[in-house]
Amino acid sequence: MKNVLWMGAVLLTLCSCGGKMTWKRVPMQGARTGVQACTADNVAEKLGVIDGTVYKAPNGREFPEGSATYAVAKALIDAQPVMAELKEVVGHSTREMVRTYPECELSDWFIDELMRAAERKSGQKVDFGITNFGGIRVDMPAGDVLMDDIVSMFPFKNNLCFLQLYGRDIRALLEQLAATSWQVVGGARCVVQDGKLVSAEIGGEPLDDDRIYGVATISFLLNGGDNLFVARNAVSLEMYDEYILDVMLPYVQRLTAEGKPIEYQTDGRIQFLTAEGETSEEFRK
Repeated sequence: MKNVLWMGAVLLTLCSCGGKMTWKRVPMQGARTGVQACTADNVAEKLGVIDGTVYKAPNGREFPEGSATYAVAKALIDAQPVMAELKEVVGHSTREMVRTYPECELSDWFIDELMRAAERKSGQKVDFGITNFGGIRVDMPAGDVLMDDIVSMFPFKNNLCFLQLYGRDIRALLEQLAATSWQVVGGARCVVQDGKLVSAEIGGEPLDDDRIYGVATISFLLNGGDNLFVARNAVSLEMYDEYILDVMLPYVQRLTAEGKPIEYQTDGRIQFLTAEGETSEEFRK
């Protein structure tokens, strides 16, 4: 997908600690002007217009050239033609899907489609999938979903991968997640207690250490990303010339073409238990 510029909906900041990137969705503050977030088709209505030396805001107020409001409004309005592609409505979400650990609707939706995509590309069965929560940068909004939302959700150039792993190596990965920070997994049902993996199933059967499983993941996690080495001991590995966005954006567009909304349900694939054996409501990140 070609590079495009976007503004407003997502704020990217660099933290002082090691240059770590964080993303934050910020609402547009339109108290003075009545400005609201726009799509490609309602710029004048939502942002107002520049009429010669005057900025006419959506609420009827006017700001002369030379004022800070005029300068900001002009810069934002002038940028809209470049941003038009990103302001295209590509789907509709029945409700907001918020990133929460260790499992949420958004993470399940994401990894399950990555697994289907890896299966299509490889022509082989995918039994298990693993990616990272850090690869989902913003939540899924309710209502109209813009291309900007999906681009901002999956901005990193991490390739889709298919590999084969022995069950013992998948178990080692799951044990690492249980002891440190849980990530996004698919095709498995896991129970974790006191930082230890209590049980793991894949495809409804207990994880078999001696069986070779088909695995979907991303290039970032192959050799050390988020301290995971998914490709360690891989029986085979294929990396495709498709980034995460190249998988997820067409998925959203296919749903829309079929008249289907964006929606998903969790299935209890990950359970964290308290010391008493009850499901914990507080999950460690």
